[in-house]
Amino acid sequence: MLISMNAKIGAWLRKISGFELIAVIRALALLLVVAAPLAAQTCSTASEMNVATRSALENTGRRLFDMASKGDVFNLKQSAIPSLASNFGGIETAVIENKEALSGSQSTVRPPFLLKLDGTQAAARAEFLCGVFGPQGQTANSAVFVIPNLPPGTYGIDILDVRGAKGPYTLSFVLAQIGTDWKLGGFYAKAAQVAGHDAKWYMQQGDQYKTRGAVHNAWLYYLEARELIAPVPFMSTLETDRLYDTIHALEPKDMPGGGNTVDLAAANGKTYKVTQIFPVAVGNDLDLVVKYQYPDVSNTAQTFQDNMAVMKALVAKYSEFRSAFGAVVARAVQADGRDYGSLMPIKDIR
Repeated sequence: MLISMNAKIGAWLRKISGFELIAVIRALALLLVVAAPLAAQTCSTASEMNVATRSALENTGRRLFDMASKGDVFNLKQSAIPSLASNFGGIETAVIENKEALSGSQSTVRPPFLLKLDGTQAAARAEFLCGVFGPQGQTANSAVFVIPNLPPGTYGIDILDVRGAKGPYTLSFVLAQIGTDWKLGGFYAKAAQVAGHDAKWYMQQGDQYKTRGAVHNAWLYYLEARELIAPVPFMSTLETDRLYDTIHALEPKDMPGGGNTVDLAAANGKTYKVTQIFPVAVGNDLDLVVKYQYPDVSNTAQTFQDNMAVMKALVAKYSEFRSAFGAVVARAVQADGRDYGSLMPIKDIR
């Protein structure tokens, strides 16, 4: 699909994020279905590529997977684009952290995507609309990739479904074409299950909580499903768009988000400004993290007491959390980002 973006739209897109960005992408997709102008950014699905290109992308994905599954950081680095090879620490850490999950595993390559960005300068936000879009936006076989600060070039997206000792994973590679070779430009390893459950399960649980009127639990479970459903953070599909609609419509007004804080009154007479509430997997449990503003965490004894007060106030205000989460993690965060956290099983919070 062909895409054209003028400077005003580009500047506007750089100012928005999150749900607003998804909405804009969907609107643009509908416009582009109707009128596809000359392109600076194009995407080809596997069925639209020639056989040689598709085969090259799939074979590169298999080769890189083989290296990652063996923890072969040296050859992965040799297979990377120069800018990545010179700053390979992040990927090396990711390979080591996921070695146990990938070692001895089997993989299946999904149909790849081929992205082309024309021009002479990097795009602050490159949007690629892949496949066929309908009157309502995405279809079962479409995808949208939004990649910031992307230099002109030809790129591939390889996504592999992996099954190993630690359960299902996805391993995704961003590839860049240099001459006739495909080089590693990005590495994403991600568990496809959290606390033993996949995105579909979290959506189903969210539906059940919603039916029972536990909208805070439902919203948080949908957020967990959103984290699991896309193999890379810059990809959206029909499934992610539908989930976005559900999350956006259900979002409770008394939860923090988008830079807005929520006041939480505690039994100790203090009121804490909560900045974030989100789920996190710890082993086989789904726990709840609450972050709040704090002046100075250096007095850990006092900070611990405030963490306890925040946990108690949180569960008192949102009693439905008791049925949905195994523990609460309170993190006091000072202005420079330094924090201090405490964990308490939710059954012990009184």
